[in-house]
Amino acid sequence: MRPIAAFALLSVLAACAPRAPGNDAAPAPDTETAPASSVSADAPDSHATPHPAGARTFADWTVACDNGGECSMASLSPEDGDFYAVNLALTRAAGPDGAIAVALLPNEEGVTPAAVAVDGVPVGGAFPAVKDGRTTVTGNAAAAIAYALANGQRLTVRDPGGAVLATISLAGASASLRYIDAEQRRAGTATAIVAKGNRPASAVPAAPALPVIVAPPAATGTAQVGATMAAELKQRAGCDDTLVTGIAPETYSLGDGATLVLVPCGRGAYNLSSALFVLKDGKADPARIDAPSGFTESGAPAEIPQVVNAGVTDGVLSSYAKGRGLGDCGVEQDFVWDGSMFRLAQQAEMGECRGNPNLLTTWRTQVMRR
Repeated sequence: MRPIAAFALLSVLAACAPRAPGNDAAPAPDTETAPASSVSADAPDSHATPHPAGARTFADWTVACDNGGECSMASLSPEDGDFYAVNLALTRAAGPDGAIAVALLPNEEGVTPAAVAVDGVPVGGAFPAVKDGRTTVTGNAAAAIAYALANGQRLTVRDPGGAVLATISLAGASASLRYIDAEQRRAGTATAIVAKGNRPASAVPAAPALPVIVAPPAATGTAQVGATMAAELKQRAGCDDTLVTGIAPETYSLGDGATLVLVPCGRGAYNLSSALFVLKDGKADPARIDAPSGFTESGAPAEIPQVVNAGVTDGVLSSYAKGRGLGDCGVEQDFVWDGSMFRLAQQAEMGECRGNPNLLTTWRTQVMRR
């Protein structure tokens, strides 16, 4: 399967594959938005323009680095074969210390990964019990696995009894690790995995600060949208009403008398798109948004923005545009209302439809509610 563009019309990728990944809901990215405690409580809004990084694919691995300098790489199943029962993800933090974590992520129910070997040689020791859909090692164990990935051909994943669960190709793993070395500017230093040199760890720059979004506290309560207004908003957004018949708009309070209106606008086999309006003082205007979302292909926010498979939780508007029904590719975003517009707080994506539903983080922020 060819890679998807981050905001291409994802529904064209409805092709089937031999075996579906285990999780169908929008997966949590490997890196969560940094906690507000990492900045002072009165930190000003950065007013940063979102620039999520693009992912790169090297043979059977895909890799991405976010705006905080953290990089993640993930295994990809064969294009013409069954999906791996277990995927592997390696994440490295930015900065001189550059902590490494290696996670095994079961792709099927009942699979319990416990250990790995590279070209038949065990490495990294025993993994802990699976928790929240993954099992992770850090420290020396993770570093040992990273070095082995850079020099191996095949990685074997075994269960606690020693049975083989997956044999993962390492084609492209060394190139992905070299890419991380370069992006984190650790090439030529003692901290690099592939591009190792003699320069000390102190030569590696510190992690860049994450942008700050200042947002009001999450609000409660909503305003009602009648049938007449709903029909008008669908028409303004150019929605195909035949695809969303019987689906009513959803409303969520934004505070200060403003209400978010999610207007059902289009539907496919696994994607429901919703146009965004803000209702205040009886007037509905298109929501303002600072990053492309949903099916936008132009690289700029649409005049009337849309999100896909929307959800609103604790004042955060989420969008999860699935590349196909299997859920092994797509783009996930979180937007926060800052009092006048929706700001991209987090983005993660998987551009390759090759059996790995675990998205790579490409944009992070620190949200301060006050």
